[in-house]
This record gives sequence, structure tokens and C-alpha cells, in this order.
Amino acid sequence: MAHVVFTSHLQRFVSCPEHDVEADTVEAALRRIFDQNPRLRDYIVDEQGALRKHVVIFVDGRRTRALGERVSSTSQIHVLQALSGG
Repeated sequence: MAHVVFTSHLQRFVSCPEHDVEADTVEAALRRIFDQNPRLRDYIVDEQGALRKHVVIFVDGRRTRALGERVSSTSQIHVLQALSGG
């Protein structure tokens, strides 16, 4: 199962523990997590289902913004929300 980890910054706003999920894409993995944790969805994707501007995903150490990115049963998916402001 793919292993999904959320940045500790996100955990300040919404509960988002690590998950192991059966999925073949990043989108499918996130969808399974959002089904269990609907509040998390609004922090990660917008109303059209696209990644929010300040969200970055790493799959097996490679940066991506493609929700259709393929994952395997051994993939590590890290979801980060960048800090902004000044």
C-alpha cells in the first residue's frame, strides 16, 4: 500500500495522520483519505479538485503537482503545504 504523510504544518489546522492506502495514482490515494477525513480536502485541493497553489506533493522523493501521477504499493507520498507571508 502507498504510504501518505502530511506535513506537520497541516496538522496544526486539521487532523491528518499518516495513512497506508491502496491506490494507483496520487489522486486516488488522496480521495480515499478525504473520504475518511473530509475537512482535510479543503486544505489540499480547491473547489475544482486541483491542488491548491501552495501545496506540493513528493512521490518517492520526486516533486510533482500532477494528481494523476502513478504510484505503486511501495510508494511514499508526502503532502506539504508551503508557508507564505511576510
